[in-house]
Amino acid sequence: MSHASGETTRIVGIQDVDPLSLFGRNDANLRLVERNYPVQLTYRDGKLAVKGEPATVDEVSSVLAALADLVRRGAVLEEHDIHNFIGISDPADRDASMQLYERPVLFSFDKRSIRVKTIGQARYIAALQKHDIVFAIGPAGTGKTYLAVAAAVHALKSRHVERIVLVRPAVEAGENLGFLPGDMKDKVDPYLRPLYDALNDLLSYEKIRRFLDLGVIEVAPLAFMRGRTLNNAFVILDEAQNTTVGQMKMFLTRLGYGSKAVITGDITQIDLGAQHASGLVEIQAILSGVADLSFVYLNERDVVRHHLVREIVRAFDEHGRTEDPGKGNHGR
Repeated sequence: MSHASGETTRIVGIQDVDPLSLFGRNDANLRLVERNYPVQLTYRDGKLAVKGEPATVDEVSSVLAALADLVRRGAVLEEHDIHNFIGISDPADRDASMQLYERPVLFSFDKRSIRVKTIGQARYIAALQKHDIVFAIGPAGTGKTYLAVAAAVHALKSRHVERIVLVRPAVEAGENLGFLPGDMKDKVDPYLRPLYDALNDLLSYEKIRRFLDLGVIEVAPLAFMRGRTLNNAFVILDEAQNTTVGQMKMFLTRLGYGSKAVITGDITQIDLGAQHASGLVEIQAILSGVADLSFVYLNERDVVRHHLVREIVRAFDEHGRTEDPGKGNHGR
């Protein structure tokens, strides 16, 4: 029905859908839609009314219809599922979102199975399957490191590689390793903890311990890579925004036969100091003409942590653009 104000109301029939599965606890999914669109949603007797400007009502109605269809197929909607459909008007992108559920990308491990949860993550995994060198650039919470480790463990399990090498630069917020107590392992382990955490989430402690003892899995600071050639290995460089250009070149030229490399980082979180350019920022221009490698860019839509993490990432991006309109793309 139409209104004199130019608003309209459309009814989305969801009689055959469990309202809790669609709406979320305390109607959280509906509130999320309302926060992203200027519409009013009202539910009564198996019908969901969408009130607002006609074009917006059309878009929101199609979003809700797609989400209801997922629930009919047995999906339990989480916040990231809602974000996969919000703000997408291109039918091809909406089809891509639906394919996340129709043909989910799955990894199965000792402890759990994981699935790709966003379109950006799906593109990331597709790049990992196609290319031997992949750069994943994006904010915290987008699964850059976690999915890289999952792909590495999967490749090891499938015998596509013989070992996994997990690497991080030992640079954090200006601290100097030389001033920390303990031997070298004590000094570097805190920097490598996120990589151990990802492994612990996928494999049993006993298997990780055995793989580490046998050298099948190696976790090391970037400085330990100098002079080596890594054959038949899945190599991950994490927190790569904290590499210098020279360190980035050194790492990339370690790659040997039968190996894959994934380089992950967040170019808004650089701890190098003003005297050094970030290798992850500069490499985007340096390698722009090189074929058969891939740069994948994740953004706040791919954040799969607490919903406030997504809002925090967005707020920092907007603040950065306000402070310096020419900053923020870093060569993208």
